[in-house]
Amino acid sequence: MAAGDLALVLHAHLPYVRTGEPGSLEEDWYFQALQECYLPLLEVLERAAADPQQRPRLTLGLSPTLLSLLSDRALNGRFPAWLALRRTLLEGAAPELEGPAGALRLTLTAIEAQWRELEGDLLPRFRRLQEQGILDLITCGATHGYLPLLRDSPEAVRAQLLTAVREHQRLLGVRPLGIWLPECAYYEDLDRLLAECGLRYSLLDGHGLLHGLPRPRYGVYAPICSPAGVAFFARDSESTLPVWSASQGYPGDGAYREFHRDLGWDLPEADLEAQGIHDRRPLGLKLHRVTAQGCPLDAKAPYDPARAGERLKEHAEAFLRGRAAQMEQLAATIEPPPLLVAPFDAELFGHWWFEGPRFLAELFRQGPALDVRFTHLRDVLSEGRSLQVCRPAPSSWGQGGYHDYWLNDTNAWVVAEWQRASRAMVQRVNRGVGSTAQRALLTQAGRELLLAQSSDWSFILRAGTTTGLARERIRRHLDRFWRLIDALEHGTDLPREWLLGVEREDGLFPQLNAADWASRG
Repeated sequence: MAAGDLALVLHAHLPYVRTGEPGSLEEDWYFQALQECYLPLLEVLERAAADPQQRPRLTLGLSPTLLSLLSDRALNGRFPAWLALRRTLLEGAAPELEGPAGALRLTLTAIEAQWRELEGDLLPRFRRLQEQGILDLITCGATHGYLPLLRDSPEAVRAQLLTAVREHQRLLGVRPLGIWLPECAYYEDLDRLLAECGLRYSLLDGHGLLHGLPRPRYGVYAPICSPAGVAFFARDSESTLPVWSASQGYPGDGAYREFHRDLGWDLPEADLEAQGIHDRRPLGLKLHRVTAQGCPLDAKAPYDPARAGERLKEHAEAFLRGRAAQMEQLAATIEPPPLLVAPFDAELFGHWWFEGPRFLAELFRQGPALDVRFTHLRDVLSEGRSLQVCRPAPSSWGQGGYHDYWLNDTNAWVVAEWQRASRAMVQRVNRGVGSTAQRALLTQAGRELLLAQSSDWSFILRAGTTTGLARERIRRHLDRFWRLIDALEHGTDLPREWLLGVEREDGLFPQLNAADWASRG
């Protein structure tokens, strides 16, 4: 008998990267995540669900912006052509890479066939897995806004939460009870707003509970209840380190596929130009293996799928044995059955770590024989356990554990912009909406404000990667917001073509309600 339970929690999120330009960098981000993560993850869960010997359970957060992309038929209609282009590019791989290139071509062909059969609609598959009890689907902030930096305006935080709840219910058919807080970031009394929005459970990094008041008697191995009645679970670092760390964990093994070596860098520019690719970038076509820690990129060996498959089985067994031993040791020292919560970005599984989805498949396959029982966060709460009342501590799971990754000399300038725009939105809503035309302008202003608040752009500014794109996105949405507010304030007409273009590009969240920004007594 299992001594406790293991709760795997994945957070699937992309910023709203919809553009009208086929072949854009932002479109690549989405299509690569489809190819490498979301489609393989669904296949793993469906196969495990069909096996009566397995009991797969997974808590999965689907961010509202990702749901918007997954439901965008025009965007998804371009995915087959994107796959076909990559099959063509694989034909230019060096002769010594024909083995992994051929295997990847077959994979892309299978993905395209599956995609066409399903008519590019993945949401029914997620809904079906939830109905079967395999998935516990939770939400996130509407645009992944970093909530502690929005707290100057409680209305802005409430709008992030209520918009998320509505969009989740609209697209998945069920009102969410759980939420993955963006970057697992918490501030004092956020639980009150969560409860007001009908959200009943979430999770934090370990120190968010361990520094709580009073200190939880069972540490991170049992959920607590906040004063506002929201349950919080905590990340167990011992269960997560082997999976996410490239230097200390499984993804850095020499047999696994190398992330940084990509045909986008290796192919001659003429070959890329011939296929309409005019700038070098990762294409999601990786044919080498890690080989060894510290091995230069140009010395990487060709990828061997069979070798990687053998290591997966070994690593899954090692992970499960480690969790079983950990739970057995904990069960001897604490009263309730211990719960190990292992949260990860979903994109780790498949995108960053190519073998990740198959690792999950191995966990579900080997789990029963190794006495590891999987559970949902919601199922834990359904057991009716008494929870200790604690006040969670401010925290995040970002570098340093608090808020400095999103508030530093690279990105602090945007916080003041968010605050100024939020105040203007609240003031305008509090004065009343007005005519139907004015309501439409105010609704679009709300969309632009939410999009400007995405933590992804602040993260990119701090990481120093595609910083030009991040600045452009923030400034574009803020500029659109202020033009809409100015038109409302002065009763001026906006150019019809400009307004139609904005609504076409940023037309997500059809049920957005500007009244969410109204002040409440």
